[in-house]
Amino acid sequence: MHTRLLPLLIVLMAAVLLALGVPLAVSLAGAQQQKVVVDRIDDTARFAALAQFVTEPADPAGGDINERRETLSSELRSYHEVYGIRAGVFYRNDSPMAHAPDDWFLPRAGEVRDAFEEALLSRRSHDPEQVWPWQRSSLVVASPVIRDGDVVAVVVTDSPTGQMRSRILQGWLVIFAGEAAAMLLAVGAALRLTGWVLKPVRVLDATTHDIATGRLKSRVAAAGGPPELRRLAHSFNEMADNVESVLEQQRAFVADASHQLRNPLSALLLRIELLALELPEDNEEIASVRAEGKRLAQVLDDLLDLALAEHSEPHLQVTDIGALAAERVAAWAPTAEAKGVRLTGTCPPTTAWADPVTLSSALDAVIDNAVKFTPAGETVEVTVTSNGDTSTVVVTDNGPGLTEEELTRVGDRFWRSGRHQNIKGSGLGLSISRALLAAGGGSIAYERHEPHGLRVIVTVPRSGSGA
Repeated sequence: MHTRLLPLLIVLMAAVLLALGVPLAVSLAGAQQQKVVVDRIDDTARFAALAQFVTEPADPAGGDINERRETLSSELRSYHEVYGIRAGVFYRNDSPMAHAPDDWFLPRAGEVRDAFEEALLSRRSHDPEQVWPWQRSSLVVASPVIRDGDVVAVVVTDSPTGQMRSRILQGWLVIFAGEAAAMLLAVGAALRLTGWVLKPVRVLDATTHDIATGRLKSRVAAAGGPPELRRLAHSFNEMADNVESVLEQQRAFVADASHQLRNPLSALLLRIELLALELPEDNEEIASVRAEGKRLAQVLDDLLDLALAEHSEPHLQVTDIGALAAERVAAWAPTAEAKGVRLTGTCPPTTAWADPVTLSSALDAVIDNAVKFTPAGETVEVTVTSNGDTSTVVVTDNGPGLTEEELTRVGDRFWRSGRHQNIKGSGLGLSISRALLAAGGGSIAYERHEPHGLRVIVTVPRSGSGA
């Protein structure tokens, strides 16, 4: 969620900065050009004032006019030498009154010609099109020379725009630097904001995971964040308390019912045995009643074990899983041998974070199940492996196995495959194993073993963080 919310905030902030920065950059370019245009208009107005009374071509007898022409020419040359701007005063017939440099004349077409034609209509040049740093290399401004209400000549300046474009670019760089700094601040603010908003969500997610893996005592700790998320955390804690209370009541009921039924059942079995003494030894009905009574006693014992497994707290410690698995293989070897099943173990030393008693009970249930459903002459293999985070005990049998649909239900309470109803058992052994493992942060999974059989994978964490 953090990776989805943060880019959204960054995109929105970037859009806001662009919405502010682009108009600012355009305004800066326009202000720089307007400043240059105003300066050129002032310059052309001054040259027009000097040229106002120099209205005829040079005349050897016109000393005063020639002196004014020389003054105008001198001003234009100085202007060009100092600023590098080409400037000239041109009569209506395109002939020059004065110009600098000497090799610059009025062109036949182009921007200079357009400005000249516009000035002939007694109008100063309108604001030229905006000059961008990557575009034009000159800026043309023209101003009419008016005498007795008529336009007799035109002053034209053709200014290089290199310095102006450089100033615009420098201003843009400053704006870009400011935008970048603002963007960095915005990213920092977005990180803090998303962290503040999502902190209760992360705590809630971690707590939900803890509860889902069997640690029902976990609760959402008080944290900051928006009021709505704080209320959600409080409501979640109330829900978890209610769920835990209901589960505790269910466990207590199962444990109490199992415990209370054991005494009447024991008395009933004793009476059945006494009754059997009065009947022939080969009486089928009494044998059937005796078998059902023993099966009911086994179910009650398993229910009590399940309730205790779900209620008790594990005593986690560093345990040699290899040695523990080898011990259980040795304990079940006689039973397997009596059934004609070969039980083997590959159990190298490896440590994990587990409760030895509960893990032994879980492995007993898994190995018992594998031996029980494996036909004579086949093999049950117990293999211990480990990686950086977990240690694994894999129990593989060559029995009939389970279908895909049955794999989704294996481990459910009281569930047994319809093909195995004639095999002794209550359907609670794997449920007890799952409860015992979950209490210590472990898990149990089931897979098909080819060509036939079942693989049961028991996984426990190698460190206390998994508990």
